[in-house]
Amino acid sequence: MRTVDEHLNDILGSVPVLPPLDLALLEAQGTVLAEPVSAPVPLPPFDNSAMDGYAVVASDVAGATETDPVTLPVVGDVVAGDPAVSALRPGLTARIMTGAPMPAGADAVIPVEWTDAGTARVRITRPAPSGHYIRRAGEDVREGQIVVPAGTLLRAPQLGMIAAVGTARVRVRPKPRIVVVSTGDELREPGSPLGHGQIWESNSFMLTVAVAEAGGVGYRQATVDDEPGSVRDMLEDQLARADAIVTSGGVSMGSRDVVKEVLTGTGTVKFHKVGMRPGKPQGFGLLEDTPIFTLPGNPVSAYVSFQVFVRPALRAMQGLPPEPLPTVSAVLSADLKSPAGLRHFLRGNLTYGEDGYTVDPSDVQGSHQLASLASANALITVPEATETLPAGSTVRVMRLPA
Repeated sequence: MRTVDEHLNDILGSVPVLPPLDLALLEAQGTVLAEPVSAPVPLPPFDNSAMDGYAVVASDVAGATETDPVTLPVVGDVVAGDPAVSALRPGLTARIMTGAPMPAGADAVIPVEWTDAGTARVRITRPAPSGHYIRRAGEDVREGQIVVPAGTLLRAPQLGMIAAVGTARVRVRPKPRIVVVSTGDELREPGSPLGHGQIWESNSFMLTVAVAEAGGVGYRQATVDDEPGSVRDMLEDQLARADAIVTSGGVSMGSRDVVKEVLTGTGTVKFHKVGMRPGKPQGFGLLEDTPIFTLPGNPVSAYVSFQVFVRPALRAMQGLPPEPLPTVSAVLSADLKSPAGLRHFLRGNLTYGEDGYTVDPSDVQGSHQLASLASANALITVPEATETLPAGSTVRVMRLPA
């Protein structure tokens, strides 16, 4: 029986990094930048006003007060996007809008609130130093500066930054395309009637959403029955569009564990018992250079296996650090027991208070009991060498996606 870390390291040492491609900005959300983006010009590219107000020569208003205001002629308006080159002589002012270029000769902006908002002549009641409310050229970004480095996961702020330096397309590592399929004669589609011994299929729905939460693009494949030819045909069909395939079911020791039967000796796929609970039966390998993860059929086992093994692999395929789910330390609210030699992942509910995090273990922990997973927000990790944990112990807790 291999350890969790051995199995994960085997996976991470095998999964390929996806080749980069060019995408338009709005198509690149959630992808990973493959090449750095730099600024061809400074940002802002010119001195501009930080306020709606009046562009002035600071020395003209140095003595302005509420009781002794300075009155200046208004010679025009400067608006954002104005292409004209304007200039201002001492003793004059111009109305200016936020973002508008500063007129040559002006060295300060007086906010509207410090004036009577005049249009022909304006009374100014407060002084302003040189540079007041002026955004200087290059104060945000220097010309040639790398604004988003390679390896960055592209979210809204990064894509906004890339657009701000005039870049319309980026070279990225795309979101992995993951085909998810469940196998089993007993499985029926939700919404269809059940016969004796049948259940509604849930794993593929859960895992397809988990793929999206992990940053991939999930494609749910219709359930496949326990017939080797059907499983083989399905896998061959999906290899053309998948960056990876995730199956659930058919990997244990039963006589009808068809996934194990079909894939044993195929490509580099191998099956192992992994020292964990839930999720001991695991399989992984490359099928025509495409990673395939064969997860257990019990729903909690499948979900925990996905978070422990598949999620880090999807990040690695994008060139990101293969990090686990966000993990925090928490105080245990009740006693726990765990089998020796197995890393135990127990469902629980994590809360935060004045003294930090507390975690309450779920009352039921069976690998088939999906209701307790649906109501949990965390997985308590109990190390292999630990068999008992009294209430009050500090434990490591993986936070499930919100």
